[in-house]
Amino acid sequence: MATTLSVIVPMLNEAAALPVLGAQLESLAAQGIEVILVDGGSSDGSADMAEQMAQRMGFVVVRSARGRAVQMNAGAARARGDVLLFLHADTRLPDTATASLSRVDPDTIAWGRFDVTIEGRPAMLRVVGALMNWRSRITGIATGDQAIFMTRKAFDAVGGFPLQPLMEDIEITSRLRRMARPLCLAERVTTSGRRWEQRGVWRTIVLMWRLRWAYWRGVPASDIAKAYR
Repeated sequence: MATTLSVIVPMLNEAAALPVLGAQLESLAAQGIEVILVDGGSSDGSADMAEQMAQRMGFVVVRSARGRAVQMNAGAARARGDVLLFLHADTRLPDTATASLSRVDPDTIAWGRFDVTIEGRPAMLRVVGALMNWRSRITGIATGDQAIFMTRKAFDAVGGFPLQPLMEDIEITSRLRRMARPLCLAERVTTSGRRWEQRGVWRTIVLMWRLRWAYWRGVPASDIAKAYR
């Protein structure tokens, strides 16, 4: 039996990104892939725009409470696929992604992620992306920017995404790693470097390393989220 795929996209105030995002979702839906977009209470009309697009393009819009972990769990609860792919709204999959994921055998591969390229003007963003990919291969931990995917069985086994305001991707992949090492696909997703450019690349690098170090030391995710904001 062929592997079935559900793509789950958490969204919050993404009206500006919806045209590009919608084109990608339409392409996925046209391939028979289940696409679920989960809005967390957008105030810019995103949810209404998404529902209008969904009627034309064949995907589903779910409204949930705010919070990336909450939204991704809400999407997973609606999903029917053997494999769940969690995609950020500002991240684009490579053209070969669905072909690669269709070959994932849920009986032998529990989870994985893609390599990532960070899009933006500063050349340092390319270096940051390369270091993220290298670090992920060494540690077996992934970030949401890398389009994490997992089998339904693995998702249920770890209890879904932990309901915390930050580092939910680090936490769930830490739990998944205890089950199995990830399948690290060399194909690259492309993600926006907007937060890096807004904060400053070096400032963001220092901030993220400081926050991750605090998380590994056991600082509560709620306190880390305050520092991030």
